[in-house]
Amino acid sequence: MSSSEIKDPRDFGLYMPGEWTKHSACWMAWPARVDLWPNIEATKKAYAEVANTIAKYEPLKLLVLPSMLEDAKTYLSEKVETVGMDIDDSWTRDSGPNFLINDSGTLAGSTWEFNAWGNKFTPFNQDALMGGRILNLVDVEEFTSNMIAEGGGITIDGEGTVITTESCFLNKNRNPNLTKQEIENELCRTLGTEQVIWIPGDPNETGTDGHIDGIAAFIEPGRVLVEINSDKNDPHYQVGMNNLEALKNVKDARGRTLEIDFIYEGDYSILEFDECRSYINTYLANDAAIVPGYDDERDYLAIETYQNIYPDRDVVQVQISDIAIGGGGIHCITQQQPNP
Repeated sequence: MSSSEIKDPRDFGLYMPGEWTKHSACWMAWPARVDLWPNIEATKKAYAEVANTIAKYEPLKLLVLPSMLEDAKTYLSEKVETVGMDIDDSWTRDSGPNFLINDSGTLAGSTWEFNAWGNKFTPFNQDALMGGRILNLVDVEEFTSNMIAEGGGITIDGEGTVITTESCFLNKNRNPNLTKQEIENELCRTLGTEQVIWIPGDPNETGTDGHIDGIAAFIEPGRVLVEINSDKNDPHYQVGMNNLEALKNVKDARGRTLEIDFIYEGDYSILEFDECRSYINTYLANDAAIVPGYDDERDYLAIETYQNIYPDRDVVQVQISDIAIGGGGIHCITQQQPNP
């Protein structure tokens, strides 16, 4: 495997496909930062439930600290493949690679620099190497970047367009020396895209500084699912409205005006911590949508929404409150490897 900071994946026809396309595997990482979780036993069970569920639909490769391998296996089904690796945390969406494909059947990947969401946790040096290590295991070419970014900060249509948030990607705790245009250029280079659509994000969310995967997601080319709150008194209500407004009448790289669908989010008014209550934060496995549940009365609405969007997929809900308390959901802990 070779790597280069100056090579452009687009010169090889490489691009990141939409998450709804077929996968050859899903990558996850076992909870390693044990002091992050108020109840690590419950969190391990929830992670295992997500992994075991996805493994019914596609190969699941789980990165595990070598010292935790035997313990982890006691929670996992036989379909889950464990891979010993030095890791700091358990959010492969953010520290894993961006897998790329082209029309000739080539698989590759791009990696960004990782600084634990603006130096919020230490250490993070092992997770900063995770993307390259995964690509090395898969034995494909790595296209590197000096830009600090996380996979939860983008959503891709696979046809030239990426949406991201100003609150995260323009945050000074990521790339203070890069201009907005330079960030756009690097996003397009590393993802094989042509256009960046910016929305406000969530400047009050302190965990990720407003990742897109708690706000909006492409569900097919030209079509975006946006999270809104049914309670105007909820502190998160205005976040949804601001981002919805930014997406109205916007055209993508193919010149299509974005079609907008809606999904209700969970109740943010009851939270003491910066927890996830996003149903956008879903993983699209082969022939399935793995949807988070928060023991919330709105859980069933999320199931109905995804059943309407993807009538040919199984819609499976996994209760993840013991993951969400760490600040993320199912999408945050998964990274798809597309089938080229």
